[in-house]
Amino acid sequence: MLLGIAWFPPVSYFALIAKGMVLSPENTVPSVVYIEACENYQKQSWRNRCRILAADGPAYLNFPIVHEGSHELPITKIKVDYSTPWVLKTKRAIASAYESSAYFDYYKDELFSILDSRPETLFELDLLIIKYFLSKTGIAADIRLTESYIPVGNHDLTLYGEDYREILHPKRPNTVLKNLGLEKPYFQVFARKYGFISDLSIMDLLFNEGPDSICFLKTF
Repeated sequence: MLLGIAWFPPVSYFALIAKGMVLSPENTVPSVVYIEACENYQKQSWRNRCRILAADGPAYLNFPIVHEGSHELPITKIKVDYSTPWVLKTKRAIASAYESSAYFDYYKDELFSILDSRPETLFELDLLIIKYFLSKTGIAADIRLTESYIPVGNHDLTLYGEDYREILHPKRPNTVLKNLGLEKPYFQVFARKYGFISDLSIMDLLFNEGPDSICFLKTF
């Protein structure tokens, strides 16, 4: 399958990756996933934003990029802008939302160290976070990067499998979890106040369900 790069991606992103993973008593066959590495940067996408459930309700977090010529540069060349204290603000926002969740203290140090390492590019930062959550949720995946850009709808996309680059988008609802039979609730800290909110950032699932997250990402 083909996915776009994303920052703290939604649950549906990882459910798609888990779909291709095969588990058996003998061995595990990883899902083969291509991540788009040849597109240009797109604003208002999951590439540098995510959605969490905070005390005040669902909220978006994002980080700034260096905008000089960003729309003409490949996504792998987009630099993160560290001139503002967004890393500190992001960590505080995540802690405020999830400090009372069951597994936040268990995962926070390693996750926050990725942010503190300040990777130079958006792509590097996002890929580190994706790989972190794959390992913590127990999803086996063979992550590969595209070597050339193929427009959406082009028949050559069969090289990469199903194309989900435009399906997962913060401005457009999708039916991914429903189609995978994964449209089900799990515990959320503020569910009594807001009800269950589906398809938040994967951190919402991991911090609340920990090692059991895999049960919400894949049908067995």
